Amino acid sequence: MARKPKNSPRKTPVQARSAETVKAILEAAAHILETRGFDAYTTNAIAERAGVSVGSLYQFFPNKDAITAALIRQKAEANLEGIIALAAQFGSSPRSARIAALVRAAAAQQFDRPQLARAIDIEEARLGKDKETLASERATLEIVIDLIASPRSELPFAPDICAADLAAIVQGMTDAAGAREDRDVRALEARLLHAVTSYLRPVRASQ
Repeated sequence: MARKPKNSPRKTPVQARSAETVKAILEAAAHILETRGFDAYTTNAIAERAGVSVGSLYQFFPNKDAITAALIRQKAEANLEGIIALAAQFGSSPRSARIAALVRAAAAQQFDRPQLARAIDIEEARLGKDKETLASERATLEIVIDLIASPRSELPFAPDICAADLAAIVQGMTDAAGAREDRDVRALEARLLHAVTSYLRPVRASQ
């Protein structure tokens, strides 16, 4: 029998009470990461914040890295849910409206727990991504490609490259805004839209 990765949950909650316990553990972990940082991020502190015993925590997560991996997976799933909802609302809109909607969503995300987002990004680079996280990110990427391409032949580069580049541009700009505690969401939206639309302009052959 194949062994579980060391950062996998110890067991998957089935009953409602177990699901609530896991939810409380993850929210406690998120709160500690964003308010107290990595030094305070311990299983004892997480259990205390969640209102459960350390033994109960270990029933679901073998170590704090497994909790962090669950936060990474949760973030990817939330991003997918958000992009699905955005596509449902703007999928038939003109391309410019779709791109503007993507930019607004990216800017809004920066102002929703930015310290937590940066902490999760740091831990994601250290721990890597599990198959569920990768699957969510692939699905998100495909939807983004459909939203920015109209048709795909209009993109300056290959669709997957464009989507990955735009994700890197947006993340870099929003992370920088968060690091300097920039709270002007409208200004951030304007800069993001300028960067994204400039990138998506056709590449002209050298004369």
